[in-house]
Amino acid sequence: MVVAATGFFDGLHLGHRKVLEELTSIAESDGGESMIISFWPHPRNVLQQDAYKLRLLTTLEEKRELCFSLGIDRFEVICFDKEFSQLSTEEFFKRYLVGKYKVSTLVIGYDHRLGHGKDERDIEEIADSCGIRTVRVDRLQVGERVISSTSIRNRLIEGDIASANKWLGYRYSLHGVVVAGNLLGRTIGFPTANMQLYEPLKLVPTNGVYFVSVEVTGGTYKGICNIGTRPTVSSDSSRKIETHILDFDEEIYGLDIRISFIERLRDERRFGSLEELRRQLLLDKECCLKKNIL
Repeated sequence: MVVAATGFFDGLHLGHRKVLEELTSIAESDGGESMIISFWPHPRNVLQQDAYKLRLLTTLEEKRELCFSLGIDRFEVICFDKEFSQLSTEEFFKRYLVGKYKVSTLVIGYDHRLGHGKDERDIEEIADSCGIRTVRVDRLQVGERVISSTSIRNRLIEGDIASANKWLGYRYSLHGVVVAGNLLGRTIGFPTANMQLYEPLKLVPTNGVYFVSVEVTGGTYKGICNIGTRPTVSSDSSRKIETHILDFDEEIYGLDIRISFIERLRDERRFGSLEELRRQLLLDKECCLKKNIL
């Protein structure tokens, strides 16, 4: 028996986890296999003209790892292309849920939709006609807010790391490789690891200075991350992700690095001189060292 849930599940936030908890509970009680059926790329990338604006909370691999950490047995991915987008709800059920994945129970969220076009029948009716039991999970709210991927993206765009992390159920992170910078940080005693993201569509929080946890060379360290255009030292308008790793002094060019956001410290701003910037960085460092968080 296969107990499944379908969706993009961007961020795998607390609302999604409510679905996964129900899924794994049913699979365990029925002696079945729990399965997530996701899609890649995001449907909006295929169907909407403004797709270039979309940024994601989780990469495909991050989503896969989160699912396995939450007890899911199988993680399957369907390529979402123009042809797939034209499938009706019934066609999707018959071709994929019944034909390919042999789903016996489908767990769905409060606003779940499947398939192209308008079918007057609801999902439960179509599923029943295909021999699939459905279980619908209520939405998860915090106060008057419904937790959604969109609401979390908005919090990150606003720099509200605390709310984003709370609704995700874990610290939001960026994953990439350390690339060469202009080495200016070294001249004022604050060398930085410059990050190039593995996934260009990953959402980068709003410009500012952040207290972060840094995973590199097998260890975990405190760090000060600056996201922005570095107005004190550069006229380049492109955004950079630079992290000063506290109590760390190793060459890490070309190595894997992950930064997890703990707290937003302040806005990025232009300083009158490098010395003024250095004094502010000393204050940022002192603030981070005092925090008993990692």
